[in-house]
Amino acid sequence: MPRPTLRTVCAHRYVTPLREGGSLPAIIEADDQGLYVLKFRGAGQGPKALIAELVCGELARVAGLAVPEIVLVELEAELARTEPDPEIQDLIRASAGLNLALDYLPGSVTFDPLADQPAADIASAIVWHDAFVTNVDRTPRNSNLLMWHRRLWLIDHGAALYFHHSWDGHLDRAASPFALVRDHVLLPFAAALPEADQRMREAITPQAIADIVALIPDAWLDEPEVFADHAAHRQAYADYLTRRLAASHVFVEEAIRARSQLR
Repeated sequence: MPRPTLRTVCAHRYVTPLREGGSLPAIIEADDQGLYVLKFRGAGQGPKALIAELVCGELARVAGLAVPEIVLVELEAELARTEPDPEIQDLIRASAGLNLALDYLPGSVTFDPLADQPAADIASAIVWHDAFVTNVDRTPRNSNLLMWHRRLWLIDHGAALYFHHSWDGHLDRAASPFALVRDHVLLPFAAALPEADQRMREAITPQAIADIVALIPDAWLDEPEVFADHAAHRQAYADYLTRRLAASHVFVEEAIRARSQLR
């Protein structure tokens, strides 16, 4: 399998904010004439949210799940001059440099668990993925799932990988069960979790993890007080995810237990 790569585009025009997101993501037009949903490095949790978007999105992709194309976006502070909203002006200026965006899916609609009932294999794979990356943001209130061309698409992984907000003992936490899986919007449909565990472990190998972590730009690795260099910082992500992969039975058993308690 070829190593994953990311394209880099330049933001050409700020189109509109998506105010349903807490960090004010926006639709932008890039210099390739494409429309993208931009995630600002100057918003919310800063570069850590972008790292989570990149790593989790590409892990899902390598496992065969549908994720909009992820691109790196160069954003010029000058783009703020054409925006009348002071909050957006400040956000653009604070995010000058390298950001992240997902391909905009025109006509997509938010997943509705009452109207859209995914197959057990797809639901189980997504539940497995979110337990693996400790994604707390796939609940009925905010599923971060889109229906587009009759397929489920995964978006918005910025709240995942929450271990990287505190590196103390992060490898010990890699084998945690992720009890919050009980709130996963797709858990009622995830009737094939053991089978998903085998499939996902075959797709998300330690080498795939290393290749994806290698995509994290230097500009987002800003913790010199913790890591000697960028290579050590990336290696910490790879070590955590590899250890968590090896302990997948822990979070799979937790998901099975949580599903057995649904009523």
